[in-house]
Amino acid sequence: MADITAPAQRFAAVPSIPMQAPTILVFDSGLGGLSVCREVAKVRPDAYFVYAADDAAFPYGALSDTVMLARVREVMTTLIAATRPDLAVIACNTISTLALPALRTDHAIPFVGTVPAIKPACAASVTKQVSVLATPGTVRRDYTAGLVREFAGSCTVTLVPSERLAGYAETIMRGGEVSDADLWAEVGPCFVKTPKGRTDTIVLACTHYPLVVERLRAIAPWPVSFIDPAPAIARRVASLMGPTAFASSPKPVRVVSTAHPLDAGMIGHILGRQTRTPEVIAPPLARAS
Repeated sequence: MADITAPAQRFAAVPSIPMQAPTILVFDSGLGGLSVCREVAKVRPDAYFVYAADDAAFPYGALSDTVMLARVREVMTTLIAATRPDLAVIACNTISTLALPALRTDHAIPFVGTVPAIKPACAASVTKQVSVLATPGTVRRDYTAGLVREFAGSCTVTLVPSERLAGYAETIMRGGEVSDADLWAEVGPCFVKTPKGRTDTIVLACTHYPLVVERLRAIAPWPVSFIDPAPAIARRVASLMGPTAFASSPKPVRVVSTAHPLDAGMIGHILGRQTRTPEVIAPPLARAS
């Protein structure tokens, strides 16, 4: 008689490999990275998230490139040692366009950066009038100019450096008041009207800006498409991390900063997750350069 149990016995001897949920570190100088973190959390509901803000140095655009690069490398080395992430998201255009090569040299984990979404904006524009709303640091980067040269095509791209909008976004997120006039002073130059047409697409090239996009829509003199890079960043993270291990994560978000404890309730509301008691990392990183 044939031994019909033999195949089952052979398969039973093959060990199973348990799936594990990843730890993902999302880093910014302030609260803007939350716009990226919430999109990544949608595609990786199983992940354990660490949200870290170097608020002692906010805004990074006020630092020289040399100081900023040294600081980011130091802060990230401390954070990675403390949190042991499987992947880090640099949820800041200014940092990404300057520091990503150095961070990838310093650490073995994958890094996903944030860069101005000029390519999809120019591809989508009908009027061929596109504006890029960014911090001064992002506007002056050769990287940004390279994106314009490569992807603008027949579009006219207007680079608009905003000194204050990221700070205004933080004020609004914390429940403070910012007038429409103050917002318009930062955003108004994005709206360009020429005989050939007017701006129809605006790239939000700072992760703070999507968090106040409804206010921006409300003061816009005509309808435009605001391009938020966060969904594309989330797709990139998903492609690097592989299949989802579980339907959700039981772990609350770990919240870390370098100057003042962040508002756990506000962060939890934006991300749709519970948060741990906020932490402030020890000096010397708590002192801005």
